[in-house]
Amino acid sequence: MALQKLAEFELFFAALADKTRLRLLNLMRGGEVCVCFFAETLDTNNPKVSRHLAYLKRAELVAGRRDGKWMHYRLNKPPDPARAKILDDLFASFENDPEMQKDRKVLTKVCCAPPSPVQIGRTVRELAKQ
Repeated sequence: MALQKLAEFELFFAALADKTRLRLLNLMRGGEVCVCFFAETLDTNNPKVSRHLAYLKRAELVAGRRDGKWMHYRLNKPPDPARAKILDDLFASFENDPEMQKDRKVLTKVCCAPPSPVQIGRTVRELAKQ
């Protein structure tokens, strides 16, 4: 039992020992995020994002939900109070990190920007003039 607990802690800290995984966790602080937005926000490729999300999922730090062909990920707060406190402190430190703040701003532009209006054919005004 003690060895299993030690292995869980090792996986937890190993998951937090990578910059890309920290950036992914930071992006999920505001709620669920579609995997399609991670690569563009972090300016990386989808296989790398998928590999890191799988690692975070193995460490039980994130949970995924399928919606059609898209996967959405959200933070999964650890049931262990000690690990939950470590994550809370980590997220508090992100508030003072310029790169983490920049990532969150980019995510907002990437996933939450209003879509450009699409114009098909003639406008209503053009049709009214006829």
